[in-house]
Amino acid sequence: MLTILIVIFVIGYISITLEHNIHLDKAVPALLMATLMWAILALGFNEGWVSVINKYGDVFNVLNPDSNASEQQYQFKKILMHHFSKTGEILFFLIGAMTIVEIIDLHRGFGIIKKYIKAKNKKHLLWTLGGLAFILSAIIDNLTAIIILVALLRKILVRRKYRVWYASMMIIAANAGGAWSPIGDVTTTMLWIGDKVSALGLTEYVVIPSVVCFIIPFVIAARLKPFKGYAMRKEMVIDVESERLLSSKTMLLVGLGGIAFVPIFKVITGLPPYLGMMFSLAVIWLVSEYVKPEKNITQRNKHRYSTHKALSKIEFSSILFFLGILMAVGALESFVVGEIDGSAVGTLRYAAESLSNTIPSMDVVIILLGMLSSVLDNVPLVAASMGMYDYPSDSPIWHFIAYSAGTGGSLLVIGSAAGVAAMGMEKIDFIWYLKKVTWLAFVGFIAGCGVFVVIETFFY
Repeated sequence: MLTILIVIFVIGYISITLEHNIHLDKAVPALLMATLMWAILALGFNEGWVSVINKYGDVFNVLNPDSNASEQQYQFKKILMHHFSKTGEILFFLIGAMTIVEIIDLHRGFGIIKKYIKAKNKKHLLWTLGGLAFILSAIIDNLTAIIILVALLRKILVRRKYRVWYASMMIIAANAGGAWSPIGDVTTTMLWIGDKVSALGLTEYVVIPSVVCFIIPFVIAARLKPFKGYAMRKEMVIDVESERLLSSKTMLLVGLGGIAFVPIFKVITGLPPYLGMMFSLAVIWLVSEYVKPEKNITQRNKHRYSTHKALSKIEFSSILFFLGILMAVGALESFVVGEIDGSAVGTLRYAAESLSNTIPSMDVVIILLGMLSSVLDNVPLVAASMGMYDYPSDSPIWHFIAYSAGTGGSLLVIGSAAGVAAMGMEKIDFIWYLKKVTWLAFVGFIAGCGVFVVIETFFY
């Protein structure tokens, strides 16, 4: 039974990584993988062939002589609902964040950022765009930040051969910026919602390694030929001020403020982060209904700036992808595969113990996890690690996983959502990135790892 589950997971995973080659949205194999794994697990459980385990370590099997079959089946459904509810928290959080970003974009709020990008010197432009990518990714997530900044980059630089360099460096900056914020990357959001890290703890211990991971590649890149001299900038066909709406500044400030308020909401109320995100979305939605984008705007034109329009622009295929991945990992986590120290454990916990016995240093394990995230998607890797390890909240292990999984994706252009987005927008060649940029990303990644280990050693 375990072999069947693993085969389905591997085939599904390979299909996800080959999304562009087989021309199939990654949500399809993710959903098929999750539903098939839970269906097979249910069939095996109902026949008494397998046992399942809940988050408290309680094991259930329909052949248990101390309980009737219907009670055991009820416990199986409770385990399924537990994984679905934890996944749902992440998905609703992401839906709220994505909607807020789309509302800001509809009101052309991000266009305000353009007027601050005035640098003509290539080196200054590099640091300006990199700094924006690092800061914005911590507030609105690294994927959204890279999409916005690459779009701005295309309006600034004429020559594509230079744009690919800037876009590649922004991938490094955006992934580094997202690693230290609970809302900067899907993986950090997962760890935060799963109570593995706190917003303050994550920021306190990961921000310095992330800054190092960002700065060192940029210091080196600034000395390279593509970033010397002056940039040939495009002349704006439309003036920046004329592109702005009356509501642009208001919606930018309210939107970013609403997202930034979510961690504060959690600290004040103790409620799950998705409720804070829903609260912020409601406030921003309310403001968007009464703010005027244009003078004397008609009701018909106002629809173009409505939250309903923003909701229609959300990539729900990505939401379904996360649903499939997280539920598939939940199936592996629930399947009892053996015992450790006399106690039954799930597949992921068993794999974690086996890996720890092979590689005693957790720091090395986590660094390898980060490097692996450049080849495989970091979402299932982090989801698996959450099921594999049982360290307390704000343990340095969770902070290091957040850093490594977030920044390790920069090693390859396909290693992160931000990289894939930039690759698609600027047609960045995989081999070109591997030859020209991977070594810069690796130097920053390893330097940040070293800084984290020093902080862990002397401050924890």
